[in-house]
Amino acid sequence: MKRARIALITVWTGTLLLMLAQPVSAASTSAELIYDLNERLLIVALPITLLVEGILIYAVLKFRNNDDPKPTEENRRLEITWTIATAIVLLFVGFAAFEVMADPQVSSMADEEPPDDAVVIEVEGDDAWQWHFRYQNEYEGVEMTNEMYLPEDEEVYLQVTAENWLHMVHIPDLGVKQQAQPGVVHTVSTTPTETGSYQGYCTEYCGAGHSGMLFETHVVTGEEFEETMDEELAEAEEDDDTGEEDDDTGGEDTE
Repeated sequence: MKRARIALITVWTGTLLLMLAQPVSAASTSAELIYDLNERLLIVALPITLLVEGILIYAVLKFRNNDDPKPTEENRRLEITWTIATAIVLLFVGFAAFEVMADPQVSSMADEEPPDDAVVIEVEGDDAWQWHFRYQNEYEGVEMTNEMYLPEDEEVYLQVTAENWLHMVHIPDLGVKQQAQPGVVHTVSTTPTETGSYQGYCTEYCGAGHSGMLFETHVVTGEEFEETMDEELAEAEEDDDTGEEDDDTGGEDTE
């Protein structure tokens, strides 16, 4: 009996330490939704785990020397009770998960267009195992390879696609994950809440260069974002002007 008490105390202590542990801070609204769901499910799962493990440890220690075990007797009340309790738990888990998974900040948006004034970025995985980020709306013309800038505390929309084969965009710290399919555009949204640089990956095996298909996501303040976009737009215009001059020069030489 003493061992059973020690085992139960150990389990309870470990559980309390887990509950008191500081959760990872979310860097976006998407990550916050996912972390919150995990926390709610953990709160439900812990008492059930403790109950089952407690009964198991008690039974093993109490009856370990029983040389004349008797068969278990039927108890309909107990069977009905645990069937109803299991159904309630499963319903809670199902509704809680659906509520989060159906959110456009976690799953792709179905038949919904981003607002005209929103920050919209086309994300494309190519056949050379690189990521291309093309900004739309007022920042149209800005294109980056293997890095992306996002404004803090502003909702952004990522339109994810691929060139010729499947990829998967995944930014763990921002809670963003979406498959990239050739010829199909999946739109996901998120609102970054913490400035910093976050590593992005391709998490769907896509060939020899899969392990190197990485990119950086920079979350910056609104002012820094505007400055970066202005610089990139100016660079893009410069490149266009240079290209036009080269074309004109080539035409004159031909004449």
